[in-house]
Amino acid sequence: MRFLHGAAFLAARGFLHHLLDELPNHNRLDGELVSCWKEGPPPGEKAGISKPPQAYWTRTVWLRPFLLEFDSISKAAKGLRAIQRNWAAYPTILRRRTALIAQALPPLPLKAKPFPFTLPESPMGGFTLLGENLLLGSALCSSPFPNGEFSFEEDRLGPPSRAYRKLWEALLLAKTLPAPGNFCLDAGASPGGWTWALAKLGARVLAVDRAALNPSVLNMPGVEYLRHDAFTLQPAECGAVDWLCSDVICYPRALYEWILLWLESDLAKNYICTIKMQGPRFDRETTELFARIPGSKVLHLWHNKHELTWINLKIWRDAALSTSGARDPSPSDARV
Repeated sequence: MRFLHGAAFLAARGFLHHLLDELPNHNRLDGELVSCWKEGPPPGEKAGISKPPQAYWTRTVWLRPFLLEFDSISKAAKGLRAIQRNWAAYPTILRRRTALIAQALPPLPLKAKPFPFTLPESPMGGFTLLGENLLLGSALCSSPFPNGEFSFEEDRLGPPSRAYRKLWEALLLAKTLPAPGNFCLDAGASPGGWTWALAKLGARVLAVDRAALNPSVLNMPGVEYLRHDAFTLQPAECGAVDWLCSDVICYPRALYEWILLWLESDLAKNYICTIKMQGPRFDRETTELFARIPGSKVLHLWHNKHELTWINLKIWRDAALSTSGARDPSPSDARV
């Protein structure tokens, strides 16, 4: 086994072009797996995890890559099993041979999952073949799911759209849920998928949109609807909220400017917002403004389309500010 410095990035499905723009110095491309690594340290030395380049358009990142030479399918599987249990195959070439190695490994849990559930704690590995007797693998991936992919047991009767799956996924990754009685603002709520998900958790929800909510959502306990342009709604008009959620279709910069008002007001504890790209381009500049807000995570969810999700929790924000001594951004920072 030969350990590698760097990482390999599995592109968000359909957005390889964005990932390649983010990683112009990659050293190889296998299907949608973009590699940014070099060989080392020498065999026998413990491999560390190097900090990978920042990339947002990924399903998962292979954080501890290695090369494994083998002379049979059974020896390839044995070599992987000696490291850990969970391995997800990502076939690009020699698909039959890759599948035979995967079949010789312990099965992965692939069934649809009910919401909420606890994220798997066991590390998830990934591997692909670079040649008949050469395997690229990683014992640690950024996503706990095989190749970053999973599915929920969906409710096909209650929610008026399938957008709620994005919020479910974001809450799972945040490892916290709105508690019963929490007050949530759902900006751009129509037709009500996110409002439905929040109300099902027992939260009180102010759903704001110029378009109407689905009547079944409007009639849920704890749901209040305000016909209004969310971005002209000032924080003081809403008061303190436990969760500010937004799936508004808008330019990323408009969302950022509005979020800055809330951060400056200190009236919202936790945020989950979709950064929707307008047209074919990736607004990297605004995305990085979101990422620089203390306590932030920006990522492409498995259930996202041409959009990213910004998650910021008060507990993360407080920890980041106490560590760095930084201050929250102000509206003037956005215009520098």
